[in-house]
Amino acid sequence: MQSLFLRSWQRAWHGLGATPAEGLLQTLLSAYAEPQRHYHTQQHLAECLAHFEAVQDQALRPAEVEIALWFHDAVYDVKGKDNELRSAQWAARVLEDGGVDEAACRRVHALVMATCHEATPQDGDAQLLVDIDLAILGASPARFAEYDTQVRAEYAWVPRLVYGIKRRQVLRGFLQRKAIYATPYFHARLEPQARANLRRSTAP
Repeated sequence: MQSLFLRSWQRAWHGLGATPAEGLLQTLLSAYAEPQRHYHTQQHLAECLAHFEAVQDQALRPAEVEIALWFHDAVYDVKGKDNELRSAQWAARVLEDGGVDEAACRRVHALVMATCHEATPQDGDAQLLVDIDLAILGASPARFAEYDTQVRAEYAWVPRLVYGIKRRQVLRGFLQRKAIYATPYFHARLEPQARANLRRSTAP
């Protein structure tokens, strides 16, 4: 996992033509290792980056997608309502400090905000990033079950009955979409398994 992190980090910043602040990589990895996290961890980050490596040639601006993946869960307060916004702002700030031009900073900010999953994005790079973030829905049944347990642990403070109702609402929302995955690559590979996982998880 560490070799994946280093390879991805260096590739993203090289592609951006910029230099990260000293210690930023470790700061981010430490954020993904915070104790309140059970799913939004280094494991999730590594899974996302591994998916990205398989599809990086499909991105219009691959370095921006990759660095957005690094920051998409950089801030994770289990009771917070603005995690994506704070993560996006952090990303834009460090990219600007690293010498990335303003337009690219705005695009990365928008990419991170796309992981709010409020609607299917129209931009191709955002679709790719969101599909990567949602790839867990199409994971093997065993990994999906682990993911379900990890998410529940992050919301341990929510009463079980309330959590069950809200969780089923979220998962059914994905199931009711015409397509869970917007890109042909992920739709072909993960859509059937994702629907099977979601049907099983939301069954009465």
